[in-house]
Amino acid sequence: MRAITLGDLEDLALGAVVLGTGGGGDPYLAKVMLAQALERHGPVPLVDAADLDPEGLLLPVAMVGAPTVEKFPNGGEASRVLGALEAHLGRRGIAVLPIEIGGMNTLFPVAVAAELGLPCVDADAMRRAFPQIEMTLLTLAGISASPITLCDAKGNYVLFDAVDNVMCERLVRACTTEMGMTAVMSAYPITARQCVESAVTGSLTYCLEIGRRIRAIQEGRAGAYEAFLSYCDARILFTGKVVDLDRRTTAGWARGTVSLEHLDEPARVMRVEIQNENLAAFEDGEAKATVPDLLTFLDIETGVPMTTEGLAYGQRLHLVAMPAHERWRTEEGVALAGPRAFGYDVDYVPFEVAR
Repeated sequence: MRAITLGDLEDLALGAVVLGTGGGGDPYLAKVMLAQALERHGPVPLVDAADLDPEGLLLPVAMVGAPTVEKFPNGGEASRVLGALEAHLGRRGIAVLPIEIGGMNTLFPVAVAAELGLPCVDADAMRRAFPQIEMTLLTLAGISASPITLCDAKGNYVLFDAVDNVMCERLVRACTTEMGMTAVMSAYPITARQCVESAVTGSLTYCLEIGRRIRAIQEGRAGAYEAFLSYCDARILFTGKVVDLDRRTTAGWARGTVSLEHLDEPARVMRVEIQNENLAAFEDGEAKATVPDLLTFLDIETGVPMTTEGLAYGQRLHLVAMPAHERWRTEEGVALAGPRAFGYDVDYVPFEVAR
């Protein structure tokens, strides 16, 4: 059986930041939590949903809120929300499931699985991070996010059922704002069968492989950048220096704009719009890449993938574009999580064909 070990920690974190596209939270705290959990409880089995009882209940878990808010969990929130979910459904869970792959929300579920003595499913609902709860492939499959359980570091706890997943997002965002902009959540309780049919399998393995390739870049190995880009079907969209940065936390979101001046052609400027994640890149008013495709910043000198809160003036960055999972590129996927879903008056065009 495969397992997540201490030796996987750095690679998992690196891949998580790449797939988080700036969001999902800084993985540092989650790395500390996961390291402690692995030291106490040993490796976490990584299982395929297809190998589990098809009717077995999976326990999805994530942190929600604005990643720029420096508030930390107390360690008991996950047990509270998952225990409450089990009690509400009258069933016990058989494995923990990441809701998204990105930043903290990749490592955090693995730490929760270690603490609960459960395996972690090698899957997620997005194969990237998105800022809004309804933006999952499970929503596209008609699966409800409800019931949702939510808990903050002070022990405040809510459980609610909503009429649809858009209302789930609105309720969670309102509660999270009152909870201090960050909380632990369980949503989309699904069976292993539903996971196989509607989620993205192999997400944690994919994340680890990306992390290994990023580490090779950081170690200066020959051909490492090419290997990373080839593995992800990605390309460097722009290379520049941060010359303007507007970042703010409002209504439960980290919003902002970062502008880069091209290193070789200073007259060229790329503007990237942020809502927790990097959503859209514009040059001369023209969209060069947008959600649902992935936009990730990599530091030129260090190879470090950057989170939203890690951006700073003067940084020299590559802006890397990666294709979203094929189901996001369908008409239904673009309607749910394309540029117009975030208020941008542009049509989605795959970055490979954008000019």
